[in-house]
Amino acid sequence: MYKRQGLARAFADHVDVLWVCDPDENRAEKFRASTHARSSTSDLRQVIDDPSLDAVVVATPDHWHAPAAIMACNASKHVYVEKPCSHNFREGQLLVEAARRNHVVVQHGTQSRSNPMIANAMQMLREGIIGDVLMAQAWNIQRRRNIGRAKPTEPPPGLDYDLWVGPAEFMPYQPNRLHYNWHWWHNFGTGDIGNDGAHEMDIARWGLGVHGLPESASAFGGKYYFDDDQQFPDTATCVFEWGRDAGPGERRQLVFEMRIWSKNLPYNCDTGVEFYGTQGQMFVSKRGKLMVWDDDQRLIRDPKPENPVSVSESHQIDFLTSIVEGSTPAAEIGTSNESVSLIHLANASVRLGRSLQIDPATESVLDDHEASTMLTRRYRAGGHWAIPSEA
Repeated sequence: MYKRQGLARAFADHVDVLWVCDPDENRAEKFRASTHARSSTSDLRQVIDDPSLDAVVVATPDHWHAPAAIMACNASKHVYVEKPCSHNFREGQLLVEAARRNHVVVQHGTQSRSNPMIANAMQMLREGIIGDVLMAQAWNIQRRRNIGRAKPTEPPPGLDYDLWVGPAEFMPYQPNRLHYNWHWWHNFGTGDIGNDGAHEMDIARWGLGVHGLPESASAFGGKYYFDDDQQFPDTATCVFEWGRDAGPGERRQLVFEMRIWSKNLPYNCDTGVEFYGTQGQMFVSKRGKLMVWDDDQRLIRDPKPENPVSVSESHQIDFLTSIVEGSTPAAEIGTSNESVSLIHLANASVRLGRSLQIDPATESVLDDHEASTMLTRRYRAGGHWAIPSEA
């Protein structure tokens, strides 16, 4: 709720907010009041049918991210979509296709792409401050809360639960499935690999300088700590490799660690990325920390790029500027979807308990029908108006 309120205010400071859309009447009214929106509704179709509307901000549970964003693209609206941009791999592909087909700007909510410190850290890596970057190791370590165990019951007054479920498979209302707890259910979320991991894996892939899908993805873990209804792991180690068949100097590896029950933080920082190069090491965190060491493990004082880069005042302003100027946003959906794809590959691997071999050219998993099936999803029986189509 807090993050969505902050996002709403960030836009309301710069644009005229016409609509607030939420199937929970109480939340809709709070957002309408805080943004001074002209109208509120629970039905997205009413929003995107408004010809005076230029852009849509999608800050829903994960299972609505791509369906809502694709609908907006198809209505020729620009889109700011929160991370991760999709609930599953195939939806990410469809969203990229919709953005390209409709020639609209789609900005992904990985704000580090508009963070001047991180952008200039990436520039230093490009300039070779630690040589050739061969490996990145990212982490998300924090103490989440136990969501307990619950049973289905009637939805509370003011919540259109059927609309909240939308195109996803229908599940009866349960108190620990909504309002942030949806993150931990396969039907609605992507776990913390997809939640906070979206930020760290994006920074790691950015600094590693890789493009496209990896050739292999392996993820191991499970519920080591929480005894509750959460379906996603609370502990995971995810490993991705690019250039698997290439020679020395051409291979790249990205490791992501997640422990959402621990308070023992590397560098006293809950999230961060370490880059290992042939001539040194860099640590950077969206929490404002940056450290660089040379090849002899000596700390480089006040490191700066030779050619500094500038970024927008904020991620939201970057999105609005891209619309006005027809420029490419910092977290353009094609690039962002490559990072989000790692999330879906990792979630499939950890659930199956085996590594996945991937063909980057065809964006497909090799010789594993079960894994391939998990890269899409089952939608609501009988259909739904928000289910993404192939065109």
